[in-house]
Amino acid sequence: MQSLAQEYGDRKIRVNSICPGAIQTPINRAAWETPQALNGLMSLIPYNRIGQPQDIGNLAVFLASDQSDYITGASIFIDGGMTVFEGFSTGG
Repeated sequence: MQSLAQEYGDRKIRVNSICPGAIQTPINRAAWETPQALNGLMSLIPYNRIGQPQDIGNLAVFLASDQSDYITGASIFIDGGMTVFEGFSTGG
């Protein structure tokens, strides 16, 4: 993100990445399908809820809008705080 932002910034092209955490979709159904699995997952999410696809969509719309005009070269974690726990990599 940072290299692309440097490369295209002078053309006012913004480059950002969305880094989702646990989002309630069919691909990770096993992580939230049973009460036991959901309880285990909730122990990893300080915000105490699993993310919804709309959460990711809202961020994408914001980043595509003029409201985010001065944001470039950023990797935005949208994970309910999962990355604040030790042991989770931020990919930095």
